[in-house]
Amino acid sequence: QVQVVESGGDLVQPGGSLRLSCVVDGSTSTIDAVGWYRQAPGKQRELVAQIRSGIATIFASSVKGRFTISRDNANYTVYLQMNSLKPEDTATYYCDVSLRNNRLHYWGQGTQVIVSS
Repeated sequence: QVQVVESGGDLVQPGGSLRLSCVVDGSTSTIDAVGWYRQAPGKQRELVAQIRSGIATIFASSVKGRFTISRDNANYTVYLQMNSLKPEDTATYYCDVSLRNNRLHYWGQGTQVIVSS
């Protein structure tokens, strides 16, 4: 059993920054990857960034150079640092934990990010 809890979403002005946290607790020894997804109103869910085998990868081209993903090995918390935020970044952000060669997935409830003046 794995528990996933996201936090850090907020209302922020364009150009501002936020750091999202994904706390993973449970049987973490079999985790393959932890990824951040986002879903804006009326749009499909999009993979933003992922850490797999210790390698951090940005998948969404629109956030390259602005977002970074990292892991705190002390408590298995995965962060998404978001800088230079734009209104287009407005979405609900979800954390996904995959285990056993992607045969199992655990999702958090999501945290809302709103970028607006």
